[in-house]
Amino acid sequence: MKALITGITGQDGSYLAELLLEKGYEVAGVIRRLSSPNTQHIEHLLGKIKLYDGDLLDVGSLVRAIQDFQPDEVYNLAAQSFVATSWKQPLLTSKVTGLGAVNVLEAIRITKPDAKFYQASSSEMFGNSNEEFLSESSLMLPTSPYAVAKHFAHEMTINYRNSFDMYACAGILFNHESPRRGVEFVTRKITYSVACIAEGVKKSKMSNEEKEPLVLDGKFLLGNLEASRDWGYAGDYVQQMWLMLQQEEADEYVVATGRSATIREFLDIAFKHVGIDDWSAYVGQDPRFMRASELHHLRGNAKKAQEKLGWVPETSLEELVAMMVDSDREIVRSTEM
Repeated sequence: MKALITGITGQDGSYLAELLLEKGYEVAGVIRRLSSPNTQHIEHLLGKIKLYDGDLLDVGSLVRAIQDFQPDEVYNLAAQSFVATSWKQPLLTSKVTGLGAVNVLEAIRITKPDAKFYQASSSEMFGNSNEEFLSESSLMLPTSPYAVAKHFAHEMTINYRNSFDMYACAGILFNHESPRRGVEFVTRKITYSVACIAEGVKKSKMSNEEKEPLVLDGKFLLGNLEASRDWGYAGDYVQQMWLMLQQEEADEYVVATGRSATIREFLDIAFKHVGIDDWSAYVGQDPRFMRASELHHLRGNAKKAQEKLGWVPETSLEELVAMMVDSDREIVRSTEM
């Protein structure tokens, strides 16, 4: 079996590549040509995978990659995936995250229509729903340019399946994290900052999205502490991506733990892991990190995936946070001190 992954250098792409290689796949990835290569997550895989220069906005590059590699499965994990940036760059987000997915679908339709396609959809598409547990049938009310772009890509995936009889499915992924998560995301921002504080670093070299030190004077800044999310481990979630493409019929599946926690609760877990019970002196709030349109609560219902795919998440939130903090403490010791 052969699998082509867009976004292979990212968190999900690198975990998925590892999984597929373990299963005996030939794996290839599409990566954008940058002046400074961004391959740190797949350095250990170089030589085991094939890489193609390409871009979601350049359908010709996608066609060439598919023509040459002839994949059995295509996983579209590439996107402009940072919600905060989507308000600053709504046009780019719409093109890359929305139209980019259609370019991949069109490249498959033209070049290898029998290839199975997986689209990484997002729980952000649901917006501020009144439902406690969100499922595949829940109403979608996206509240950010990123969520709107993901919703467009999600609906186009279904449209290509119905219109061209393609095997095209989508995983509606709720928040999923790991030590490979970018530091601009709140979970990694927390775990790296907590690691700095635990290691006695008063001013971090690593910066936030405002290009300021993540930790300054032994303190770091966040936005809304009451936003609640369903957080899982990316290493668990790529298992379900693969399972979706092993079914006889393509379908949509929610990927979630069924447990939600606020940013405040995430902070509690992270600080307690390093022996700090009262973290109020280490964390402040800054209006710059508040969303233009806040999404207050997300919690998923993955019953369909459990029943049809036999998938359940294996990593608890406490285990995930501990994994991330411990990894970041190693990084802090090697880079910050």
